[in-house]
Amino acid sequence: MIIDGKQVSIDIKNQVKKQVETYVQTQGVIPKLVVVLVGDIEASKIYVKNKERACKDAGILTQTIRKSADIKEEELLSTIKELNQDSSVHGILVQLPLPKHMNESKVIDTIDPRKDVDGFHTLNKGTMLLANKGLLPATPKGILTLLKTYNIPIAGKKAVVVGRSNIVGKPVSIMLLNENATVTITNSYTKDLKFETLQADILVVATGKANLITKDMVKEGAVVIDVGMNRFEGKLCGDVDYDAVFNVASYITPVPGGVGPMTIASLLQNTLLAYEQQVMKK
Repeated sequence: MIIDGKQVSIDIKNQVKKQVETYVQTQGVIPKLVVVLVGDIEASKIYVKNKERACKDAGILTQTIRKSADIKEEELLSTIKELNQDSSVHGILVQLPLPKHMNESKVIDTIDPRKDVDGFHTLNKGTMLLANKGLLPATPKGILTLLKTYNIPIAGKKAVVVGRSNIVGKPVSIMLLNENATVTITNSYTKDLKFETLQADILVVATGKANLITKDMVKEGAVVIDVGMNRFEGKLCGDVDYDAVFNVASYITPVPGGVGPMTIASLLQNTLLAYEQQVMKK
């Protein structure tokens, strides 16, 4: 069965839009997200444009601050600190990657953790680790939302995560563990990847290697979540050989139209949550 991330994301966006309308009426304050874009990376510009469009559709104010790639780190930190102090700004997102002369961790940790809608601040990572409610990384949050929307059991299941990135692999592993799954994380040093993936009831693949996971690597009836986004022979594809694995998996996300749309939907949810934490609790 296909897990339709595009449709789930549309439903979430509609829910966020209705909630924003209610909050604007009751609180008199419009949620606002500011994106900081450093440099001229084409992919980053496309991501930011998509985020701007999604915010506008949901009734969330959005502003993009553009900085040149040769900006000094201190100037970027100063910009973030100003946004931290601006009570009209509820969410701050620094588009990654940053130029090589900048310390990404330092930049992210300068963001007020209450406004960190990407969920990458050290304090928010700690909140996630302790299974407390807070701002979670958008893509892993989207993956959990898909599993729950389709009523796919997680507790007691064997989850195998292929890839250990700070953006997807590590956080989704922790979030699955918090849902009482038994989790294995594999990486490029794993000696027998096929052996590990064949154990998975839930297989999450996030490596950036086209068609890495083949039919013989997936257990019959497994749930397959493909986070990859690659271009192979002129077409977009994931990290999973979709056509072959489709007949083995009980559920599978397509690429495109699976996990991708959920990232921006989760970002909107996080912006709304940040707004609630700052405006509703005053």
